[in-house]
Amino acid sequence: MNRNEAFVGLSGVGTALVTPFCEDGSVDVNALERLVISNIDGGVNFLCVLGTTAETPTLTDEEQLLIRRSIVRLVDGRLPLLLGFGGNDTNGMLRRMKADTFEGMDALLIVTPYYNKPSQEGLYRHYRTLAEASPLPIVLYNVPSRTGVNLMAETTLRLARDCSRIIGIKEASGNVPQIERIIRERPEGFKVLSGDDKLTPQLMALGADGVISVFSNLFPRQLVDILAGGTVGSMMEWCDLLFAEGSPAGVKAALNLVGMCSDVLRLPLVPVSEGLKEKMRALLCQK
Repeated sequence: MNRNEAFVGLSGVGTALVTPFCEDGSVDVNALERLVISNIDGGVNFLCVLGTTAETPTLTDEEQLLIRRSIVRLVDGRLPLLLGFGGNDTNGMLRRMKADTFEGMDALLIVTPYYNKPSQEGLYRHYRTLAEASPLPIVLYNVPSRTGVNLMAETTLRLARDCSRIIGIKEASGNVPQIERIIRERPEGFKVLSGDDKLTPQLMALGADGVISVFSNLFPRQLVDILAGGTVGSMMEWCDLLFAEGSPAGVKAALNLVGMCSDVLRLPLVPVSEGLKEKMRALLCQK
């Protein structure tokens, strides 16, 4: 498989969709529909389904399937879909991979194994094993602040060179020199996506291909315009607020303020403080 043909939509703005909940804690499919349509109308390039921002660890298998099917039906082929498919047991992931049809999905976003802290060689073998078995292209996801392990540039580049099934990386390490090296030394067709909204303008200037964004849940058109060369404007102020008390708590609070969905999260996550919400209200009034 030619890497350039694997996922042609893997650039520009991809939204890491939240999972809206009803006041009783169940999945709010109607609010999810509003969110998806808002992103389509806002011009985003692809959607990330069931990633970190979706509170996926708190969702049952049945709820995850409901969300996947709802999004596939709504999108109806208009945008590529990137599915979060993480785990820290390689053999367990292989079993799940074999049992799943991945209907309507275009690629898998696979986070580094968390908690067990593998070595760089362990990370390489984990991803290579999955790449050899995967029916879909794979996007690496490096977010050491959450997983406890950093996928170093050397390992990312080794995987990019050795595995044509691995087509890109969502880099959320915050390590700009590391990301810059991946951009500079990557093989042709390998995509580098920002996983940190606040660093996105800087990484785009270095040659990154786009972003998987939390911010675009709230303002999809604004982020699309920024990546097309528009001014950053209030994006940095919003990023400070959206991540001040954790994600997706911040973006859910903001989405609630604009009437998109409730401000309900599942434990162990809790809503942001009223003080932070007041700052968001004030910033909305400036728009």
